Amino acid sequence: MSKPDNPVEPFKKALAEATRVLADDPDMAVTYSVDPPGMTSDSMRLPQISRRMTREEVMFARGTADAYAMRRKYHDAGTHARYEPAGQMARDLYEAMETARCEAMGARVMPGTAGNIDAKIGAEAQRKGYDQVTQASEAPLAIAAGYLIRHLATGRDLPKGAQNVMDLWRDHIEDQCGETLATLQRDLSDQAAFAKLARQIIDDLGYGDQLGDDPDQEEDESEDTSEQEEDEDSAAEDGDEDDQQSEQGEAAPDPSDTQEMDPSQAEVAMDDLADMELGDEAELPEGEAPLEPPPPPAHSDADPNYVVYLTEHDEEIKAEDLAEPAELERLRAYLDQQLEPLKGAVSRLANKLQRRLQAQQNRSWKFDMEEGILDVGRLARVVANPTTPLSFKVEQDTEFRDTVVTLLLDNSGSMRGRPISIAAICADVLARTLERCQVKVEILGFTTRAWKGGLSREKWLADGRPQQPGRLNDLRHIIYKQADAPMRRTRNNLGLMMKEGLLKENIDGEALEWAHRRMLARPEARKILMVISDGAPVDDSTLSVNPANYLEKHLRDVIAMVEKRRAVELIAIGIGHDVTRYYDRAVTITDVEQLAGAMTEQLAALFDSDPRARARVMGIKRAS
Repeated sequence: MSKPDNPVEPFKKALAEATRVLADDPDMAVTYSVDPPGMTSDSMRLPQISRRMTREEVMFARGTADAYAMRRKYHDAGTHARYEPAGQMARDLYEAMETARCEAMGARVMPGTAGNIDAKIGAEAQRKGYDQVTQASEAPLAIAAGYLIRHLATGRDLPKGAQNVMDLWRDHIEDQCGETLATLQRDLSDQAAFAKLARQIIDDLGYGDQLGDDPDQEEDESEDTSEQEEDEDSAAEDGDEDDQQSEQGEAAPDPSDTQEMDPSQAEVAMDDLADMELGDEAELPEGEAPLEPPPPPAHSDADPNYVVYLTEHDEEIKAEDLAEPAELERLRAYLDQQLEPLKGAVSRLANKLQRRLQAQQNRSWKFDMEEGILDVGRLARVVANPTTPLSFKVEQDTEFRDTVVTLLLDNSGSMRGRPISIAAICADVLARTLERCQVKVEILGFTTRAWKGGLSREKWLADGRPQQPGRLNDLRHIIYKQADAPMRRTRNNLGLMMKEGLLKENIDGEALEWAHRRMLARPEARKILMVISDGAPVDDSTLSVNPANYLEKHLRDVIAMVEKRRAVELIAIGIGHDVTRYYDRAVTITDVEQLAGAMTEQLAALFDSDPRARARVMGIKRAS
């Protein structure tokens, strides 16, 4: 019997058949492709396997097939959709935990799948560089939560990279969700019960605002309404019967007459009742008042009680829309002229940052491969023993995670003069430096549209000065450079900071929340937000009619939310102002001339592979 032309075909066929059996779906189509693996309602796409059939390829394909088969067998799409959260981060956590549940169920019922799925998880973790991660903020929380659920459900150790990510987040997750996780084993086999558990975990982790409405509560309300309507109908029928019996008793009609007249009488009675109801629309039965419109959404995710009097005059605006191109060019030239003596020092610091970043992007070689570039350093083995196979090497890039950095600059009046000039030029040079290292940069600024409240305060005065109006000024959030825009096209925008009359008051909490929302929408794996400010939030209009700590409390609430969620790494630089009392990672400089060095060192420290060096440079405060 001759061997098949392609030895991998029998394996593919056998794997496809085994996958259909495991999934309990004999009609499912199984294909192999170089495209990323995936699954639809009636098909499954597995990783392509080469003719060499290396052990890594085979185990990855088997693990992927088993994982998808367990998903098909133990997952109900309707139940999943019913409990699915509304927000993106909450959905990621929900999806990761459901995937872990299906795989853990497979490990319970079919232990042979556990090892294959471990191989798949290990390969994916290695490809994403999870074994090199040293901080929890560098690892996705959703992935870590899925790993922890699988580990707790099966008791199996995870592959190296996955174990590393889980260990980095484990203490935090168990601290927040310890009581909820206690019922994991009980709820694992019931998808609806597990979905409720997953939603509770999401709430415990600080993302309850992204869950949306509770489907069980809606169903209970619907059942209560249905039962109430049935009771009312039953009562109405009983009343009709009593009335009918009473009328029959008074009139005592002939039975034969009753039989002939009942149908027509019933129809007339129903028509009369309908006419009466239509003619009496003004009076609604008790308990059936028109539904009130839902309350407006909270102005802040961090503090639902944070009040804004008027938002219609707030603006998020691009820098180029605040000045003509000719004016931006003139202001940029003025900025360059002001900072000519400083540019050399800033450029040297930027070059130092670039060298430190590129040092982590060095290429390396993978040896003892079956194909690639001939490894001449190992030819001596072949000479000594001609039966030894040739050894090849393959050049590979060290995993450098996709990163975006946002610089959020305080554009308040107290920054006027040299502080704002130096902040602008530092942002310019650092953006160009990071761009050369394939790190995307966004530059944002925040101020208000007017002094002393603007149109919001005028409306408040016209309304009779209501008590506790909340934030009472018109925001201006400025986009100097979007993350995807090249610096060469936006460099003139930074000159806008030199525009007379631009810098007014600063409401830091809402600006930080705005920048955080923009970062969460980005696709990069790692997100860094650097805030540069010279003082606490100040807006005279707001603070004159609210508690003195109103804006400062909101800033603290926003910082706490960002640092708890850990989706974004938050650092701050205070110019002549101690921001360490607000931010967990912060540094204060006393001289504005130190800003360039502080920005450079802070960013470089975040990319340092040595956690002790990071802490030493950044002066990180330990959370108590």
